[in-house]
Amino acid sequence: MKHFLKSRVIPYLLNLLVRFIYLTNKKVYHHPKKLEDTVYIVAFWHGELLMQAFNYHKLKPNSKVSAIISEHKDGEAITKTVEFLGIDSIRGSSSKGGTKVLIKAISELKEGNDIAITPDGPRGPRHSVANGIVAISQKTNAKILALNCQPTKYWAFNSWDKFILPKPFGRIDFFISEPFSVEGLETEEAKNLIKEKLQENAMK
Repeated sequence: MKHFLKSRVIPYLLNLLVRFIYLTNKKVYHHPKKLEDTVYIVAFWHGELLMQAFNYHKLKPNSKVSAIISEHKDGEAITKTVEFLGIDSIRGSSSKGGTKVLIKAISELKEGNDIAITPDGPRGPRHSVANGIVAISQKTNAKILALNCQPTKYWAFNSWDKFILPKPFGRIDFFISEPFSVEGLETEEAKNLIKEKLQENAMK
């Protein structure tokens, strides 16, 4: 019963909550005016992840995206929730023993599907960038899109990522950067560039 609640009931209710919040907020999109018809790596901070499915689908309504989701005990609930929001999943970590995950992510990109990653997930430190996103981008030459979400009204959780839950009846500004590449950069240079792009419109 407990497993059923965590894997089915809670994700469904959370999906309804997220949709309610989205529908009752004014939405303002700051998106690239034109994208190449190719695959991308979609990156956003762990603390801002809740509304990013809507941000992505507004820019690419007919595209498929798979999110890398930790095999941590809460991962199954997150996986089911994002499925309700039209996001597929790849289970595992791109940074900790994640060879299998990296292979799956690269395979998805080669099949023509986008990949979504929280570079500071699943456990931080907050607003840090792990090596996985760099490895995937450089092995596939896929460009990166940095996504941010700024609600005017929100609850901030006392968690490592300062998780943001927007309140209803406010305004949410959705940001997506112009595509950028880390091709030819050393790992630390690439990580710094990704962090810089993600910090431009991040919640402080």
